[in-house]
Amino acid sequence: MNIVLDTNCLIQILPRGSVNRWVFDALLQGQLTLSLTTEIVAEYEEVLNTFFESETLGANVCRTLLELPLTRTVSIYFNWQLITADPDDNKYVDCAVAANADFLITNDAHFKILEQIDFPPVTCISLYEFKSLFEKPAG
Repeated sequence: MNIVLDTNCLIQILPRGSVNRWVFDALLQGQLTLSLTTEIVAEYEEVLNTFFESETLGANVCRTLLELPLTRTVSIYFNWQLITADPDDNKYVDCAVAANADFLITNDAHFKILEQIDFPPVTCISLYEFKSLFEKPAG
């Protein structure tokens, strides 16, 4: 399963005691493909350092993610500009399109606009919805 992970979800999957830690563990165990761009990695690092009040956590997490065998770094050749309420969120949409991601995982309401857009197809789901899909038996 190929995913793009919004920063708001990355913050939720990192703490060991988090109910969403299973996503980070699945990434570490090679059960998921994570698609990233350099712009997303830069945001991850900045936000993690600020949120967790750390000078090194962001760099360490980003290095770990980039070294995972199933992580894909994609290049963006077209900016779709589909989210006008928060244009900074478009980097995730562009990554999802370029990577042909199965899901863009976010808990940000700005992404709801994508439900009204047929092209390009981007399936946005919450961490909660993703857990249901991930745990569903294949077949």
